[in-house]
Amino acid sequence: MELINIKSNKGSCIDNVIYANKTVSRLKGLLGQRSLTMQQGLLIAPCNSVHTFGMKFDIDVVFLDKNNKVVKIKTSVKPARMTSCFGSKKVLELASGSAEYNNISIGDSLSW
Repeated sequence: MELINIKSNKGSCIDNVIYANKTVSRLKGLLGQRSLTMQQGLLIAPCNSVHTFGMKFDIDVVFLDKNNKVVKIKTSVKPARMTSCFGSKKVLELASGSAEYNNISIGDSLSW
């Protein structure tokens, strides 16, 4: 699926987002992946915390509320770490640096 930043009205900002909304896909996440490009991501729902145990690369973590508004961004989360955001309902995992590269900011509304 394609992710669009509604606030910036710039059209597509990430063109390859995988939606993980089933138990198995949510548990697996990005485990086993060697990397992501700046145009790839994983949207996990429902979700308000993630870990990077077993990961092989840094990621940006974008926390979204129930209306897909960006409420928190953690950049360059290294392997073997945890991060969370109380009140978030979805998490978008991106390649490290991708949030800035794609102009995603707190307060933006995302759509897909």
